[in-house]
Amino acid sequence: MSLMDNYEDRGMVKWAGFYLSEHTAALAEDRMAKLNKSRKKSKLSSQEISELLHHAQVHNKTIAIQREELDGEGNYPADIVGKIDGYDSLGIYISLTKIDYDEIRNVEIIHLEKWSQV
Repeated sequence: MSLMDNYEDRGMVKWAGFYLSEHTAALAEDRMAKLNKSRKKSKLSSQEISELLHHAQVHNKTIAIQREELDGEGNYPADIVGKIDGYDSLGIYISLTKIDYDEIRNVEIIHLEKWSQV
């Protein structure tokens, strides 16, 4: 009696758990794209945007800005998050990204928890 006498081949069942790396990469990319879709936030007035930006700069707060633009599928791109690095007469700089004032749809102040409070 040999070892192969008791062996039963499971056929295609044994291949059911295997995915090609291209498939898993595509699935992961699709999952991230779905997570990164920004929801449409309310459009703030110029006065509200100005007040929030001023508050964020004076108090060194982290903000999230939604631009007034849509991608090819009608979705808003991911928010630009960071602290205000500077500004000029046309816009502000957040993490070295220039955002014109007329591009801003919404501004949110992000309240980050300190590691000691978690």
